[in-house]
Amino acid sequence: MSYEKHGAGALDYLPCRYGNSKLLFRGPRRRIEGDYIAVLGGTDTYGKFIERPYSARLEQQIGTPVINLGCVNAGPDVYVNDSKVLDICAGARTTVIQVMGAHNMSNRFYAVHPRRNDRFLKASSLMKTVFRDLDCTEFHFTRHMLSTIKERWPDRFEIMVGELQDAWVARMSSLLSKIDGKTVLLWMSKNSPDEELVMDDPDLGTDPLFVNRAMLEALRPLATDIVEVNLSLGASTAGTDGMMFSDLEAPAAKEVLSVKAHEETAEALGPILQYLSKG
Repeated sequence: MSYEKHGAGALDYLPCRYGNSKLLFRGPRRRIEGDYIAVLGGTDTYGKFIERPYSARLEQQIGTPVINLGCVNAGPDVYVNDSKVLDICAGARTTVIQVMGAHNMSNRFYAVHPRRNDRFLKASSLMKTVFRDLDCTEFHFTRHMLSTIKERWPDRFEIMVGELQDAWVARMSSLLSKIDGKTVLLWMSKNSPDEELVMDDPDLGTDPLFVNRAMLEALRPLATDIVEVNLSLGASTAGTDGMMFSDLEAPAAKEVLSVKAHEETAEALGPILQYLSKG
């Protein structure tokens, strides 16, 4: 049954906090004790519009509690300086980190909100020098700003992408180095990390934005394992079938990964996490 066709309405995510963290996570709030797995990531890890995200399916599959610490529109910045999240990860059997895009994080060109990483805060002096005619007051979100730059200055846009990619590797390296215990990087996307960004394409690209194979390989020495979930055609084209959302949320629901994608992700992660638990 496709919930949106029967008026089921929006999900209640039971938002909660852990300890002194200022981040809002998907509930219900879990007890952080005993044997558990922690999962970090963005909107798809949070499970926006998904009744049973991959973390919940994974927990049922392997029989170990999975603490969903995903945040809507998160980038690496959300987690790097959150001591409570890092404490939770330190106590976990394994921490799974969804590969998040390189656009939602502060860098030498611009700063983002420390918790709502998709929010553009301000341009740096470097950005104002490189893009002299850009009126940054019109931007509130990173995607809008980057789309405008790519359209108007495709040659200079490539310079910005290079900076974002370098900053992403540095920030993810910092995050991985701060997490005690085993870590698994999770690539979940309609595309392979081997596909490169096409600069003359008006679209920014496929999530996780600007992340490629070389960037993943740069992190391999710091992670216990890397799991790649290149979604099947069925998962990539399933659309909103099975999701729960209100009429106002319909456009946003079309942008997230499908229910089938969450099923495939849990199936791919399960055997790896069970194997790591034996080591």
